[in-house]
Amino acid sequence: MLILQIVILCVVAVAIVLWALYFPYPSPLIRRWLPPRRRWPESQIRTWLEQGGFQRAFLRHFYSDPERIAPPGNSMLAPADGLVTSAEIHGGVRYLVIALSFWDMHVQRSPVSGRVLSVELHGDGFMDGEGREFAFLREKSCPVQKRLVIATDAGQVAVRLITSLAARRIETWVREGEQIERGKRIGRILLGSTVVLELPPAVNLLVRTGDRVWAGETAVAEGVTSP
Repeated sequence: MLILQIVILCVVAVAIVLWALYFPYPSPLIRRWLPPRRRWPESQIRTWLEQGGFQRAFLRHFYSDPERIAPPGNSMLAPADGLVTSAEIHGGVRYLVIALSFWDMHVQRSPVSGRVLSVELHGDGFMDGEGREFAFLREKSCPVQKRLVIATDAGQVAVRLITSLAARRIETWVREGEQIERGKRIGRILLGSTVVLELPPAVNLLVRTGDRVWAGETAVAEGVTSP
């Protein structure tokens, strides 16, 4: 009985020490059972960004790339995981803006089947012309983008992968002239937070501001691809 009490006291002491060492962030004793947002609080992640180092467990989560199954039909799919923050029409184009959080999967997928017409890079000089007219660019410090234009039987759509000059890490996995399938992986933003889908203004949107979407699985629009 005495030995059991000593063991319990040691366990409690270890738990208190770990809680004190990691405060105000979760102790490693309970971290694995918490949902991602509580396991790695935003303030902790921003501290890692400033210091240039991350927990390995967080990086494994951040770079995760689960398989996705596209739903049947011809509806356009979300190109990214995240929250729909805007669907404004500007200059004859509807811009469906998806904001990614630190805890979202950061691999992007093609919203439609078609042929890649171009993969355009907009670097730190992309500050003129349309640049600052869009809210999703005004929020970025020196936005860096890659814009993928895809031709379908019913017209063109485009996907913009946007990050900041500080992050500047965008991978694209498709090439000009390549035929791609709906839901196929097209790239990844390693430290970015915005993906924008450019659509014809007359499409029938299936989502609204505030909706959460998942890349390659959530139908976001109809009327772009032919049946």
